[in-house]
Amino acid sequence: MFTAFSTALSALNADTTAIAVVGNNLANLNTVGFKDSEVSFYDLVTQSLGAGLGATQVGFGVGTPNTIMEFSQGAIESTGSPLDAAIQGNGFFVVQSPSGQTEYTRGGSFQVNAAGDLTMPTGELVQGWNQIGNTLNTNAPVANIVVPQGSLQAPVATTSASVSLNLNAAATATQSFSTAMTVYDSLGDSHVVTFNFTPSGTANQWNYTMSFPNGDLTAPGTPTTGTLTFDSSGNLITPASTDPQPVLTATGLSDGAADMNITWNLYNAAGPLITQFAQPSATSALTQNGAAAANLTSVGIGDGGQIVAQYSNGEQVTVGQMAMANISNPDSLIPSGDNTYDLGPNTATPALGLPGSGGRGLVLGGSIEASTVDIATEFTNLIVYQRSYEANARMVTTVDQLSQDTIALKQT
Repeated sequence: MFTAFSTALSALNADTTAIAVVGNNLANLNTVGFKDSEVSFYDLVTQSLGAGLGATQVGFGVGTPNTIMEFSQGAIESTGSPLDAAIQGNGFFVVQSPSGQTEYTRGGSFQVNAAGDLTMPTGELVQGWNQIGNTLNTNAPVANIVVPQGSLQAPVATTSASVSLNLNAAATATQSFSTAMTVYDSLGDSHVVTFNFTPSGTANQWNYTMSFPNGDLTAPGTPTTGTLTFDSSGNLITPASTDPQPVLTATGLSDGAADMNITWNLYNAAGPLITQFAQPSATSALTQNGAAAANLTSVGIGDGGQIVAQYSNGEQVTVGQMAMANISNPDSLIPSGDNTYDLGPNTATPALGLPGSGGRGLVLGGSIEASTVDIATEFTNLIVYQRSYEANARMVTTVDQLSQDTIALKQT
């Protein structure tokens, strides 16, 4: 009879634990990246009663249930927030707690602290690689990701330019054509370079002049001149792609910037950029590799976990890369609060690397991974555990009544 008491009490304890797990799942219904836990029950050893071995066996109840985290994929929800990121597939973001402990998380809501570090809302520092100079070395050890704040991007002097255009094959010697391009010096000041084209009087041949504005120089400059020759199909043949390309030199800039040498590229990988067809002379594209100084306007997490800085001149620069850890047995992780996990004694060594490699999932910027808790399933479980608790509580009262009856028999 006393075995019945302990058996029922073991069930009450197990049901209490199971209800607590359901309560925790429901409490984290809206927690970003949360993985729900399932309860696994197991019975205790049985005892044999009577003379026959194993003829009558009575169990000792149920043990304390195990909880198993289900690392299934949560729904990906677009938020539009530039610092949100979701993992699609396997893997974890790597973070460092305020105490210096390395932890792992699927929560993708990030922010920037006063020091410019990328952090979780609870203060954990996101780990990855920072761009140093123009180099982003993802083979180096991970470190705190530092986001540039209020930084000014240095200007880039123009050293290369190209013009895509057509020169009218039917043009007469007096029908010249010109186009202009804005370039930048080492201080970020802009200058307008003019390209002028005039038929030479020889079939399929044009003279060109590439000039820098004299008003931007301390002394008049020397234009770059030359001749363009086309074949009978209107394709540029001279200068050839293997010949030295024209270079415009500007010395003594009045703003004090460094002298400029701008190479005019007449070809790209697809062929010549200038043609001579019987169509009106027209420019289709102008490109150059310089830029003025620009202010940082925003920072966001792009697809692939790249930290991308957007500048006022429209340029986007990758300034960092988030690291991702692949853990082969994530169910062995130990929740440590703040939506993070610590390594358990049986957890495999995490493999750090880039998203989308080595079995790691993808990182989607501007999104979060929703909790995997299903409210309908949890309420169903809650009802089952409640009924189990009530049944076993009834078992306790029944055994208690039987005990009272037994005691009463002895007194009569």
